[in-house]
Amino acid sequence: MSTAFTVVIPARYASSRLPGKPLQDIAGKPMIRHVWEQACRSAAQRVVVATDDERILKACQDFGADAVLTHVEHNSGTDRLAEVARALRLSSDAIVVNVQGDEPLIPPAVINQVAGNLAAHPEAAIATLAEPLEQVEALFNPNVVKVLTDINGFALTFSRAPLPWARDEFSNEPSALPAGVPYRRHIGIYAYRAGFLADFVAWGPCWLENTECLEQLRALWHGKRIHVDDAVEPPPAGVDTPEDLVRVRRLLGAPA
Repeated sequence: MSTAFTVVIPARYASSRLPGKPLQDIAGKPMIRHVWEQACRSAAQRVVVATDDERILKACQDFGADAVLTHVEHNSGTDRLAEVARALRLSSDAIVVNVQGDEPLIPPAVINQVAGNLAAHPEAAIATLAEPLEQVEALFNPNVVKVLTDINGFALTFSRAPLPWARDEFSNEPSALPAGVPYRRHIGIYAYRAGFLADFVAWGPCWLENTECLEQLRALWHGKRIHVDDAVEPPPAGVDTPEDLVRVRRLLGAPA
């Protein structure tokens, strides 16, 4: 039996590295349309774009997307998600998948996977995904978020720092990953239950979340469990910078 879920795509206009990012053209379409189309190829019952900007709202309406205008003062995409869940009057146990608005190549299979994983783990408040980390440079890159899980696949913690720290192997300048250590990169797609989203927003940020700039740490701080599975199809990197935009345009056969 397939899992019933709603996809919400938060899309902000402001971006320090790439202003107006959701509306950047890729192969003749705004980036947000590529994300929406990929989400529509999943098994979601409904796909909604949540934006704080009239320009993005109009663009979405022009290509037929279900889109809502949210408050501008939200600190995170999760806050925007919670507002949408309230506006849609979703039941407390309804599953909501957060697909980032800068992931034009997100595979529909991973959207289905993360929703199914949450449904299969009622003890979890959140489900998310990861993939093996295979390069030592990525391990030491603070822009690559690392995740460490327990034997049952529940997150112990997330960090921008190398995690876990191989004491002996890293005593000198590391040139390779230590053998036998399952380093994993976190993939930023999440499934939540609508009732949990309301709690998450009510708690507000904690010091650990603020220190690492990783909002999933708020859930761990409050004792909630996060299930992590390896993605069935690791998604290509999203668009954070102008260089990323050039790369994705080339992948989709458009002029850079």
